[in-house]
Amino acid sequence: MPPVTGLEKQTPSVSTHRLSKSRFLAGLQCAKRLYLEIHSPELATPPTPDRRAIMDMGTDVGVVARQYFPHGVLIEQTHRQIPAALLRTSEVVKDGGIPSLFEGAFVWQGILVRVDILERIDARRWRLIEVKATSKVKATHLDDLAIQAAVLEGAGIEVSGCFLMHLNTQYSFLGGDLNLGEMFVLENKTEEVEARRALIQAQLEDMWKTLEQATPPSIVPDSHCHQPYECPFWNHCTKEKPQRWVFHLPGSSKLQTLFLEEGIETIDEIPGHIQLSATQQRVKDNVEWISPLLRPRLQSVRFPVHHLDFETFMPAIPAFAHTRPYRPIPFQWSNHIEYPDGTVVHHHYLCTDGRDPREEVALSLLESVGEAGTICVYSEYERFLLFALGDVLPQLKPILSKVVRRLWDLLSVIQQHYYHPDFHGSYSIKTVLPALVPALAYDDLTIQNGAVAAVMYQKMVFHETDLMERAHIAQALHEYCGRDTWAMVELRRVLLDRAGGCLP
Repeated sequence: MPPVTGLEKQTPSVSTHRLSKSRFLAGLQCAKRLYLEIHSPELATPPTPDRRAIMDMGTDVGVVARQYFPHGVLIEQTHRQIPAALLRTSEVVKDGGIPSLFEGAFVWQGILVRVDILERIDARRWRLIEVKATSKVKATHLDDLAIQAAVLEGAGIEVSGCFLMHLNTQYSFLGGDLNLGEMFVLENKTEEVEARRALIQAQLEDMWKTLEQATPPSIVPDSHCHQPYECPFWNHCTKEKPQRWVFHLPGSSKLQTLFLEEGIETIDEIPGHIQLSATQQRVKDNVEWISPLLRPRLQSVRFPVHHLDFETFMPAIPAFAHTRPYRPIPFQWSNHIEYPDGTVVHHHYLCTDGRDPREEVALSLLESVGEAGTICVYSEYERFLLFALGDVLPQLKPILSKVVRRLWDLLSVIQQHYYHPDFHGSYSIKTVLPALVPALAYDDLTIQNGAVAAVMYQKMVFHETDLMERAHIAQALHEYCGRDTWAMVELRRVLLDRAGGCLP
């Protein structure tokens, strides 16, 4: 008897609400999230540009992974034509000459799944392969495989192995064709998936009962809302929480559990006997704090003071020779240089085409920073990138190492010696700058964070063909990266003024 994909034979649905593997995983994370996704999807916060970019990256990795299985057949993704996808999947499954199929559509108990890769072993048996744009196996990946395996077998497909295919971040691309055997890791997860399979029917029963209720379940928002994925209903579920809600206290999730158990809802209600970290205590105190060491630390810089920031992108599929999956590649830098008389000069660089930018990034930066003066940065990221550039450009490594020795981290100075109530426990420059220099907040910029900068850069150099649009993106990138370094200039000045000092 030929296998059935769900079009020809379906187990009667227990619920009138159709599920998918993504909705099943949402239900495992939170029953309320599943309920809202089905009944009130309009309450979700739309994905941010950087979140969409992550999803697109996953799609790209899936497309490349198909090359690992030659002569496979793709079932076109057409959500509005599910019956057609089911029918086409059934035809491919019956054709013994087709070794594998991609994005096959299957239904069981009203649950629709699209399977990344289904590889034929023989006339009856198949290997299920889920592709993930990650570097390791996560627990949610096993749940993903488990629901797919259940639907496949319910639809008449004999699954003889469940595998996870993910990226090997140690793979070094040498140029030319990708070595898929080295870039991907194929892990047999059949035993772990089988252990989860035993739980699926009960999990589905709970989900269907939840979906039949007249109102969403009452679930308190906490750390589960962010693991394994950011819940799109977070803003909706927390809109009535007080401004000083304890969940906004930075630090250990164990403390959040303790607060929940003791009925503590606001930071101001935290009793004195609960030990807090220095940052947590400052958030609770909610007053400006200035260390006596702030002034000497700020005055330790040497002129001319450079203010350096890189922008990078991290492609999952290596874009250039001698790169690895998810290794950051700098494509832009900004340097605001302050001289003793207060004069500030701005240097900047941006690669505007699709070539490997690293050598030109390094050479242009070395010319800008010269050999004198402190180089102010905000975090250790620039140190890491300079070392990475030295590794890939050995002829420049000695001079880049000298540049590293001149770095001075403004972030660590603020973390150790200053706090403002408007930080709300965060030392991100996107929080610190509006608190201390409101006129320089990022909300007037087209690009407002590094993740979006990476997305726009890749669009500009790899996809966009309109010259005017490319120019607009380049201008937005210059403005964003320049804002980051000008921010450091202004933050140093404001902090020194608050510390009661003057520039040396």
